Amino acid sequence: MQEKNNKKPTKNQLKNFAVFSGIAIQMGVTIFLFVYLGKWLDGKYNNGEKLYLIIFTLLGLALSIYVVIKQLNRYQN
Repeated sequence: MQEKNNKKPTKNQLKNFAVFSGIAIQMGVTIFLFVYLGKWLDGKYNNGEKLYLIIFTLLGLALSIYVVIKQLNRYQN
């Protein structure tokens, strides 16, 4: 019986690790895509300025934090 009790927390820890790793990867990919879009827009429409890069980086960061908070709230419930 002690073996069952020892395995259950391990599965729960592994599940938590997988969930939080997925959230971190999703956040990183979201920010990367917004930065890439900002760089592309700057190259296409601005001459040396980095206005789109700054705007889209901040927008990507805000969006990814919002999504992470929503996912964490859903995970807690």
